[in-house]
Amino acid sequence: MHKFALAVAAAAATLTLAAAAQAADDRGTADEATAMVKKAHAHFESAGKDQALKDFSTPGNEWVDRDLYVFCVDQTGTNQAHGANPKLVGKNLSALKDANGKLFVAEMVEVGKAGGGWVDYTWPNPITKKVEPKSSLVEPFGDLICGVGIYK
Repeated sequence: MHKFALAVAAAAATLTLAAAAQAADDRGTADEATAMVKKAHAHFESAGKDQALKDFSTPGNEWVDRDLYVFCVDQTGTNQAHGANPKLVGKNLSALKDANGKLFVAEMVEVGKAGGGWVDYTWPNPITKKVEPKSSLVEPFGDLICGVGIYK
């Protein structure tokens, strides 16, 4: 009986590790986010602003990959595209605070205006439905600030 209990415990531990590895595989990486921003910028330039924004906000296409998605705001913080939640398009998010009180959209606009970079904040993960630490790479796309974030 003791060997059976050990076998069950070993199997449970293996399943737990496999589930943890699977969860890690479901998360985009900084390199993948950077590549998606570059690809989105090229699409923005080739397809034009209006078509690109429409494409970025259409679920189920190449602009959404697991927990990675493209978003864009204008320089007032008004959302222009959002791959995970198209209902945010048209809403001014400049006063939006994360769970820690950080005005992260306003910071994204400032970082984007300065040439781009990473912004850290917390945000609901569309996969886990939990508020998690996140970092987004934002860059200027014409007169907009667009980016892709990773959950940590």
